Amino acid sequence: MIVVRAVKTQDIDALVALAQETGPGLTTFKPDVDALTARIERAKRTIDGRAAPHEAGYFFVMEDTATNDIAGVCGIEVQVGLEQPFYNYRVSTVVHASQEFDVWTKMSLLNIAHDLTGYAEVCSLFLSPRYRAHGVGGLLSRSRFMFIAQFRDHFPERLCAELRGHFDADGTSPFWRAVGSHFYQIDFNAADYLSSHGRKSFLAELMPRYPVYADLLPEEAQAVIGKTHHDTAPARKMLEAEGLRYENHVDIFDAGPVLECHIKDLRTVRESVVMPVVVDAAAAQADEDTRRLLVANTHLADFRVGMPQGFVANGAMHLAPDHAAALLVSEGDPVRVLAAVRTHPS
Repeated sequence: MIVVRAVKTQDIDALVALAQETGPGLTTFKPDVDALTARIERAKRTIDGRAAPHEAGYFFVMEDTATNDIAGVCGIEVQVGLEQPFYNYRVSTVVHASQEFDVWTKMSLLNIAHDLTGYAEVCSLFLSPRYRAHGVGGLLSRSRFMFIAQFRDHFPERLCAELRGHFDADGTSPFWRAVGSHFYQIDFNAADYLSSHGRKSFLAELMPRYPVYADLLPEEAQAVIGKTHHDTAPARKMLEAEGLRYENHVDIFDAGPVLECHIKDLRTVRESVVMPVVVDAAAAQADEDTRRLLVANTHLADFRVGMPQGFVANGAMHLAPDHAAALLVSEGDPVRVLAAVRTHPS
């Protein structure tokens, strides 16, 4: 069975290997042993209630329980921007007009903004290409919303998600070439590395002091503002199915879109329900449509979520014995249940 669970210290080697499969632009999941070890320790402090508000964050791994293979990761930052500034560009519109010359123009501006300070952030979503089939990506993405729904009092009112922006076939960012490279005088990967390790002072020191007129940029840079990386397009569809929307904020490095919403409006928060478990051998015979349910236990430290064999009947979640065991639940235990949504990424 495929499950998403809270990260453990012993996952470090598998995480480093998995991070080797990522491409440029995934700032929060790099193949760095020290950084990943620190991320695991920070997640443990958060679960134990020992993390300061500015550092609180959760980290999850996707595991194939049949092989113990770590297939993916995802995370949640509880409140961004409380210590290190959380920079974005806000895309706005300015109009210039002259009645005397009968001239009217509308242009897009990029303004440095801290509008999302204090938001929770879903982040670090990566699924190995070996597992990109059969709804596994949907499980990985939505596992975070199942966690938020179960532990709603651990999070603020609003949520955001920074998505990877467009890169050319050679792995370069047209937006970085047109904007960032001129101000920071380092390449994208170096800036990305510094940012991912919390060394963001260079951003405040070197970033543009005034709005950037997008219309003055090369056409290839204008075209990618708010555009999602092709590998991230399925994740965007899933986030939009949850209720997140693009509200004219983009990443300052690659101009990838930032989606946001009120947590109370998330589909999983609104529609998931808690019910008791019935361990039922007959659940192993449930057909595919019946099994399209997300089921999560209610344990903070040992949180697990999957798409098990089972069905809902008489107000209870009937689970096959081995799948109940994989979710660390027994007869009568409460579980959170959500009917999954089919998505067809293009």
